[in-house]
Amino acid sequence: MEEKVVLEKVMEILKPYVREPEDLKNATKETDILNDLKVNSSRLVDIILAIEDEFDIEVSDDEADEVQTIGDVISLIVGKK
Repeated sequence: MEEKVVLEKVMEILKPYVREPEDLKNATKETDILNDLKVNSSRLVDIILAIEDEFDIEVSDDEADEVQTIGDVISLIVGKK
């Protein structure tokens, strides 16, 4: 799957969890999900579950613990496809 398509889908998944929609508009692969987008850490679990559903993949707890940036999410997805 093309990285650009993955990025677009990840941004859609993140949208309901981001406090300030403006932050998501300016997000890049280097954007930290918890700190820059101010996503609550407990909501990160919901995001991971949504990613698993959207991309039909399984993410282990260890893999989920490594997710910090949007780029981490993309790498995780692309690595499993």
